[in-house]
Amino acid sequence: MQKLSLSQNLQQKLSPQQIQFIKLLQVPTAELEGRIEEELELNPTLEEGEEDEREPEQETEVTEDDAPEAATEAETTSDPNDEIDIKDYLRDDDYNSYKTYSDDGEDEDDREMPIATASSLHETLMTQLGFLGLGEKEYNIGKQLIGSIEGDGYIRRELESIVNDLAFSQGVETNLEEVERALKKIQTFDPAGIAARNLQECLMLQLDRIDDGQDVDVIVGKRIISECYEEFTKKHYAKILKKLDLDDEEYIKDAIELIVRLNPKPGGETSSGLVKNQYVIPDFILTNINGKLEVALNSRNAPELRVSRSYNDMFQAYDKSDKKDKKLKEAVSFVKQKLDAARWFIDAIKQRQQTLLRTMRAIVEFQYDYFLDGDETKLKPMILKDIAGMINMDISTVSRVASSKTVQTDFGTFPLKYFFSEGIATDSGEEASSREVKQIIKDFISQEDKNKPYSDDKLEELLNEKGYNIARRTVAKYREQLNIPVARLRRMI
Repeated sequence: MQKLSLSQNLQQKLSPQQIQFIKLLQVPTAELEGRIEEELELNPTLEEGEEDEREPEQETEVTEDDAPEAATEAETTSDPNDEIDIKDYLRDDDYNSYKTYSDDGEDEDDREMPIATASSLHETLMTQLGFLGLGEKEYNIGKQLIGSIEGDGYIRRELESIVNDLAFSQGVETNLEEVERALKKIQTFDPAGIAARNLQECLMLQLDRIDDGQDVDVIVGKRIISECYEEFTKKHYAKILKKLDLDDEEYIKDAIELIVRLNPKPGGETSSGLVKNQYVIPDFILTNINGKLEVALNSRNAPELRVSRSYNDMFQAYDKSDKKDKKLKEAVSFVKQKLDAARWFIDAIKQRQQTLLRTMRAIVEFQYDYFLDGDETKLKPMILKDIAGMINMDISTVSRVASSKTVQTDFGTFPLKYFFSEGIATDSGEEASSREVKQIIKDFISQEDKNKPYSDDKLEELLNEKGYNIARRTVAKYREQLNIPVARLRRMI
C-alpha cells in the first residue's frame, strides 16, 4: 500500500559562489588563464583591466513591478540632463564580441616562435623503405610493418595478424615467410634495433650492426644475449660463466658493459616532429633574501578583472526611463544576473589568491629549515591536518591546494604534495620524515660496494644504528618508491 508521509531533515548545501570558488581553487596556474578567458567569453559584463577608481555613489532600488533585485548606479562623466538612449547598450543583443576580438597590438615577446620541423619515426622509416626499390607487393608489406611499429621502436603485433591485416584491409595476399623477409629488411634501417619484436631481438640487432667478426666483446655479448638472456636479466653471472664454459668474470665484464650501453628503446632516437617542450609553470615563487624566506604568487594568479562600467550605466538609463517597457525590463534583468556573476567570479579569484598564499606560507613556516637550503634530511613529518590547523581551514581545502600546485625555489621546482610525508619514530623519541629516511637509504646505496650491494636487511640494520626504528618491509617499500632494484640486480662485476 502506498501512503504519503511528511518528514524533516537538515542538509548542508554549497552555494553557487562556494562551488565556483572550490573549482577555481584546484585549477593550477597553467589552466587559470584559459578558465578566465572562458568566463570573459560567457559574461559580457566582465572585462580585463584594473578596477575603476571611481566608486558608485549610491544604490538604486528597483521595485517589485520592475526588474528583480537592486542594481548599482554608477557615476558618469556625462551631463545628467542629457537623454540616454538604452538602445545604444542593447543594440543587436550582441554579447559575443569577446569571441571575435583580436589584439593587433600583440607584444613581440608574447608571439610564438617558429619551431623547426623534424621527421617523425614513421616518416624516416618510410623514406628508407623507398630507397629499397621494392615491387608493389613488397612495398605494401613493408608499409604495413612500419605502420605497426610503436613509438619505442618495437613491433608487438603478431606477424600472423599482419598477414590477415594485409589480406582484409588492402587485398594483398601474402604469407608468413614473405612478411618475415620484409621485416628483416626493415630491421636493417636506422636507428639500429628498430622493428624488433622483443628486447632480446633488439639487443641482438644492435650487436649485429657493430660486429666486425673480430671484436671479442661483441662476440661474447652476442653469446650472452642468445644463450644466457634470462640469466643476464637477473644478473646471475655465475650461471652465465658456467653456460659459456668460462672460469673468470673478467671474460664477460667488458661484454656486459657493452650490452648495458645499447639502446633498449630505439624508437626514441628519432624525434617526433612539431612536439613542443613542456614547461612547469610554478604557482608560487619562494625566494631566500639574506636568510629570510618570502613567498609570492605567480603573477598569472592575480589577473586584473573588473565589472564593465557601461553595463552599470545601463541601470542609470533604466532608472530614468518609464520602466514600462517589457523588453527593456527583461534586458535589465539579464544584465543584472550577468553583473552578479561577474562580481562573484572576481571575488572567487581574490579569495583563491588569499587561500593559496595562506596555505603556502603555512607550509614554509612548518618546513622553514628545509626551505633555507633544500636539505631533504631537514624535512619534518607533515600531514594535511597540520596545515589545516595552522590556517583554520578544512583539510579538503588544503588538499585541493596541495594536489595541483607547485612552488619554485632556489634549488628546484616542486609540487606541494612533495613536502607532505608520514613520520618515522627515532630513538630520541622524535619523529623523522619518511622523505628524510628515503634520502638516507639513497645515500647508503650510492656509497655501497657494487660487488656486494646492501640487502634490505642490511639497510634496516644501518638505519637502526642511526637511530631510525624502521622495519625491513618498510625499507623495501621506500626502496621501491625510489625505483631502486633489489641488491642482486644492483650487483656489478
